[in-house]
Amino acid sequence: MNEILMLVLIFVGGLAIGIIFFGGLWFTVMNSTNFRAPALCFAGSFIVRTAIALTGFYYLGGGQWQHFLSCLLGFVAARIITIKLTRLPRADKIMNGKEGHHET
Repeated sequence: MNEILMLVLIFVGGLAIGIIFFGGLWFTVMNSTNFRAPALCFAGSFIVRTAIALTGFYYLGGGQWQHFLSCLLGFVAARIITIKLTRLPRADKIMNGKEGHHET
């Protein structure tokens, strides 16, 4: 039973790593126009986010493939959640007020 609890906790850790990684990416993209050097901002954000993710995977994985897999599943779940929470409405919905309605 301890192993299952450990895998769940590692999954939650992977979820947290993913939220930091993808949330940081979203924040960088949304604020990139506010920086004088956006390329430097993107590069710095990438390095910091990747370092956090790799360090988290290293410590949570603990050299066991089951732990790495659980962490990866949490990371992917965070990606799916972040995409759903940060998705912008489609342009045709905004213009027509309806989905799939196009006038010719």
